Amino acid sequence: MITFKVEIEREDDGRWLAEVVELPGVLAYGDTEEAALSRVQALALRVIAERLEHGEAGAELLSISFNAG
Repeated sequence: MITFKVEIEREDDGRWLAEVVELPGVLAYGDTEEAALSRVQALALRVIAERLEHGEAGAELLSISFNAG
């Protein structure tokens, strides 16, 4: 199983930004920490699905989890 690390921080304007460290460019904003986390997880799953569809990822991505910190 692969665990993706999610980094979350609050921006100066009050929005929350969540980013999946192992997937460059996979980041999302939310009005709350929970919203940002949900959005970035959904985006990461779409990116992973796309990579699997196009044969750009190995079978290790078939079992994943997220660790927000």
